[in-house]
Amino acid sequence: MIVPYHNSGSIYDEVFDNQGKLRPQYTDLVKHFDSFDSISFEKLNEDAKLIFYNEGITFAVYSNENEATERIFPFDMVPRLITSKEWNEIESGILQRNKAVNAFLHDIYHEQNILNEGIVPRALIESSENFVEEMIGVNPSGGIYNHISGSDIIRHSDGGFYILEDNVRCPSGVSYVVANRQTLKKTFPKLFADYKTRQVNDYSSHLLQMMQSVAPNGVSQPYCVVLTPGLYNSAYYEHSWLAQSMGIELVEGRDMFVEKGFVYAKTIYGSKKVDVIYRRIDDPFIDPEVFRKDSMLGVAGLMSAYQAGNVTLINAPGTGVADDKAVYTFMPQIIKYYLNEEPILKNVPTYKCENDDDYAYVMDNVDKLVVKPVDESGGYGITIGTTLSEPEIGVVQKNITANRRKYIAQPIMSLSTHPTFMQDGGSMEGRHLDLRTFCLLGGNGFEYVVPGGLTRVALKKGNLIVNSSQGGGSKDTWVID
Repeated sequence: MIVPYHNSGSIYDEVFDNQGKLRPQYTDLVKHFDSFDSISFEKLNEDAKLIFYNEGITFAVYSNENEATERIFPFDMVPRLITSKEWNEIESGILQRNKAVNAFLHDIYHEQNILNEGIVPRALIESSENFVEEMIGVNPSGGIYNHISGSDIIRHSDGGFYILEDNVRCPSGVSYVVANRQTLKKTFPKLFADYKTRQVNDYSSHLLQMMQSVAPNGVSQPYCVVLTPGLYNSAYYEHSWLAQSMGIELVEGRDMFVEKGFVYAKTIYGSKKVDVIYRRIDDPFIDPEVFRKDSMLGVAGLMSAYQAGNVTLINAPGTGVADDKAVYTFMPQIIKYYLNEEPILKNVPTYKCENDDDYAYVMDNVDKLVVKPVDESGGYGITIGTTLSEPEIGVVQKNITANRRKYIAQPIMSLSTHPTFMQDGGSMEGRHLDLRTFCLLGGNGFEYVVPGGLTRVALKKGNLIVNSSQGGGSKDTWVID
């Protein structure tokens, strides 16, 4: 089933080297898959899709008319393998990065030393839509702001790992990490006999432990909940899965209220004080008394209860300023400033359109660059220069000129490829992929990185955008010893 395919050498393939030879860690896996013909493999693929359908493993895609279409999450059955040596580098780099982000967030909402010293421009932070003035002087329980972080990593043609971007608001996708593993075990139970893979099924226990570790002072047995915008949110499957797997309540804003500075949930047994809220609602919607007054998703008075230290919000409001794609460019300096260390994982070279020199370069080279809005997620708003027509290039240039602060640009990086099953042709072809890692930080030194994370794969030939909202799928990711 898995045969070498053409690789020009300008792209790193995870399974085959430039001579078409198998990388050692994939020998047993390829041998196992080669025992299936295309017909039997197609049947197993249909079985896997049926598992996803029966278990409700879905996501929503929004059209231009803002209408949502519910779809089964695309899953490719050929897993991605990461050696323990490679993983040690990734894991240590992710922990380093997120500890620095946490220190950065504390600083900009307190002393602002990094801004006063001019290492990060003050105007960059204060102009960010995700900078929350109400967080100035607030001390979150346990000193943690970015409890849950999702960093996107690519492997470039040089074989090295690069951080593509950070997500520290409400990163999604971890439920699919567990779903992929469970589905692959059901579909190919004998496959795991040849490998010792690190577990991912215990993520929920780590998440609950982290939530309990950052409970307000004096609370020994915290009541924790997951706050969802509701059934029609694109990640509602994940919200419900998280609550169910942790054994805690899934609530909406209308299920809670604030009284005398404390948050309560309405239950069939009466009101119950809430101590920790894992909120999957963006900052503008969490409290209509402070942010958007028309929000029906949040809880009136929630911010005052949080500022008083009577409830913990995960992640803290205002963390989004750290995953601004313009702030991303300063991460090497941020790591050096707070940890006095060199970055373990590299940044992708980035041009800030707000800077005159960078702006001039980007305007002259839109056709050779990836242009991204600094505050979007899910792959929305991204343009890849080599795919644009002349009129489309003009539109991008016009958008950048209208709001230079909103855009950054990066070289078109050659994301690594991996054999992927083409359902319409019954063959294996190389497709581009990245890796979203998930990091937990909690009180009392708690830290955890999900082994492997979520490999996202672009299912269309040549496509470099892997997000599920843009037609991408995912693979089970193994960290092997």
